[in-house]
Amino acid sequence: MQSLNLALIALTSAVYMLHMHQTLAFTLQPTPGVAGRVQHVNVGVNKATFLTTVSNYQLKRHNKVASVLLWAGGFEYNEEDAQYDDIENPFKKDDSYDGDTGELKVDPARLLGPRLKGSSLYLVGMMGSGKSSVGNVLAKRMGSYNFLDTDTIIENATGMSIPAIFEAEGEEGFRDVEAQVLDSVQAYVRCVVSTGGGIVCRQMNWSKLQTGIVAWLNVEPEVIMSRIEGTDRPLLQTEDPLATLKGLLEERTSKYGQADVEIKVTADMDENAVVDALVKEIHEFIDNNPPAWKQAKEKAQSEGLDWVK
Repeated sequence: MQSLNLALIALTSAVYMLHMHQTLAFTLQPTPGVAGRVQHVNVGVNKATFLTTVSNYQLKRHNKVASVLLWAGGFEYNEEDAQYDDIENPFKKDDSYDGDTGELKVDPARLLGPRLKGSSLYLVGMMGSGKSSVGNVLAKRMGSYNFLDTDTIIENATGMSIPAIFEAEGEEGFRDVEAQVLDSVQAYVRCVVSTGGGIVCRQMNWSKLQTGIVAWLNVEPEVIMSRIEGTDRPLLQTEDPLATLKGLLEERTSKYGQADVEIKVTADMDENAVVDALVKEIHEFIDNNPPAWKQAKEKAQSEGLDWVK
């Protein structure tokens, strides 16, 4: 199998993605030393799928796959969001509940966006912990956020499956391109991002993850194995996959533990149940970690400065 020069897949900041239909600019560039003209393409895309179109524009020269440069940028903060400054944790407000059913009147996931002020959510955890399925459901229920999966972006950008990349480049090669993808993704706001299980292993990645709120989906190895047994996960191609999985979890637990929020996922929880628990914990986290401007506002009001609104 031919080797990809994964280190050359660069994702850098440049272009705004605004409103529902915008233009994504990217460049298809041949591997250095290989003949071929660089092409620059502007593609109109829906912002929910802007990072998945690149696989349709692979450029090949002399049997080498081109490097793909994605020009990334952030969604602008909407000043109208200021009208939502006073939204509070719905789980702590009596009037949030229906008097007859005792249930919340509004899906609390819908109220996360205004409270997050555009900050992205990053889901971390072992392979098979449900990050992709949970992240997709969470983004849909939030309404104002987009869902991104770093593994899917890598596969689309390289034109190869994750197992094929591991075979061609090894784990270190994969981690290199994974770090570059994260570097691009963290430039965006209002995203729910599902990450690869080993993304926490490199300390440099934490500076990117911590630009948002990090949530760890903590699932027992036995539950994970029941979900992924028989799949082609590269790191589990061993004589005893369960033992390997337990070893990996043991190595990574201290790193996953750096997350802002931890959700213990049990075998009987479906995606919506996990999202319910996650949404509640994130609301609680926001309460316990208010932004500096809010703290200053509350301090001024407590000192009788009536002009502070």
